[in-house]
Amino acid sequence: MGVVVPLEEGKKRGGARIEPLVALVQADMERVNELILSKAGSDVSMIPEVANHLISSGGKRLRPMLTLAAARMSGYRGEGHVKLAASVEFMHTATLLHDDVVDESDMRRGKPAARKVWGNQASVLVGDFLLGQAFKMMVDVGSLDALDVLATAASVIAEGEVMQLAAAKSMTTTEDEYLAVIRAKTAALFSAAAEVGPIVAGKGRSERAAFRSYGTNLGLAFQLVDDALDYGGSSADLGKNVGDDFREGKITLPVVLSYRRGSDADRAFWQRALERGEIGEGDLEQAIGMMRTHRAIEDTIERARHFGAVARDALAPFPDDGFKAALLEVVDFCIERAH
Repeated sequence: MGVVVPLEEGKKRGGARIEPLVALVQADMERVNELILSKAGSDVSMIPEVANHLISSGGKRLRPMLTLAAARMSGYRGEGHVKLAASVEFMHTATLLHDDVVDESDMRRGKPAARKVWGNQASVLVGDFLLGQAFKMMVDVGSLDALDVLATAASVIAEGEVMQLAAAKSMTTTEDEYLAVIRAKTAALFSAAAEVGPIVAGKGRSERAAFRSYGTNLGLAFQLVDDALDYGGSSADLGKNVGDDFREGKITLPVVLSYRRGSDADRAFWQRALERGEIGEGDLEQAIGMMRTHRAIEDTIERARHFGAVARDALAPFPDDGFKAALLEVVDFCIERAH
């Protein structure tokens, strides 16, 4: 099975491309995909059905590619990075299965969410199975430091989910509070995925810190662009319907900025639509109009650019090579999805 990158994701957008990274890790990524398929297997037939529904649905596989690239860039020549990359993808898939249940999402990557096909219980339990398989592979690698980083990430991601649940439909959410949620929910796995590369290569604290910073800030930029695309993008960019965040009552940064900058009438609209869930015909268009008036989408992308610049700077001390160039281009690619 080859690297899974949808055609839409491979196109040039403003010049930045993901293909250089894909090409550099392709051989390793094929082994990761084989491992993913084998470890998603079970005698309980529903488990591979649910797992493969999401695993084979065309995700970018960006997080495991970060693990592979970071390990290779750190001079690693062993086999452990393949298992760690597969572990990272299983963790990501498990969080998607759980997220869709919590958010009551109907679509995922342009297909019906697993919960819509098999139900909430199956989605949660298969997510738990994948987490268990992820930790078994981490143990196989034999690195306590890598296990610690990924286990910590799993805990932080769960904390982020609870934080988001506590803040759900609350228009009092501040920008700092929202950034704390996505730092936990999204950036933590990007960070861990990048950091385990130098760990398995036996590198020291400075290399680990650099890749951790790169992953964290790339993850923040990635999520902020996703938030902007939900109101200013297309279904092809998102892999879900435009406006899903709005319909699900999610408080994201474009909403926070629009609410803070709006008039009393604007704020009353957001309270009705998101806090009380009273969404009517034309409300999504009105929401997007308010965001444009208050530059909420543009400023969300500007925040993403800031975190992207921090991610780029994190890799500055490393020698220039193909992996470094590809990882830098990934930052630009993630941000340029917004154009």
